[in-house]
Amino acid sequence: MSREIATLAGGCFWCLEAVYDEMKGVDSVESGYMGGQVPNPTYEQVCNGNTGHAEVIQVSFDPAVTSYRELLEVFFVIHDPTTLNRQGNDAGTQYRSAIFYHSPEQQAVAQDVIAKLTAAKLWDDPIVTEVAAAEKFYVAESYHQEYYVRNPRQSYCAFVVAPKVAKFRKHFIERLKK
Repeated sequence: MSREIATLAGGCFWCLEAVYDEMKGVDSVESGYMGGQVPNPTYEQVCNGNTGHAEVIQVSFDPAVTSYRELLEVFFVIHDPTTLNRQGNDAGTQYRSAIFYHSPEQQAVAQDVIAKLTAAKLWDDPIVTEVAAAEKFYVAESYHQEYYVRNPRQSYCAFVVAPKVAKFRKHFIERLKK
């Protein structure tokens, strides 16, 4: 059984993890950090914005069930790719929009998806999503893993994460795990 890895940054990792946990073909989702210069960063270090890392999710998926392109189609629906270093009230480079590719094929697909979305003029502002080679992935602290599932009534989860999960369910009902 062949598996691929996708690494995505689109604001708070709790939001992305909650969505991709529900997607057909996704085996696992881990929250973590990538794209910075500090080895083994802590959440507190990343939050201060000085490590260069983004909050990311690393998705293990079955390309026979869901394609990398489909993962990216979901990605561009559930976050705003036009705001530089910001998602809603979360501001700083750690909340940037980024696709960290693991192969030349993933890089080509990411660039193609962005080009098609740009040509479609879905947003008033240009897409600012960074497309960069994957670097070392640092797994976030255990209390961040499956955060939404464990804390659905926490205010951030209720007001920020839950609407993104609902948007995914509405737009991609055929891609939901049964």
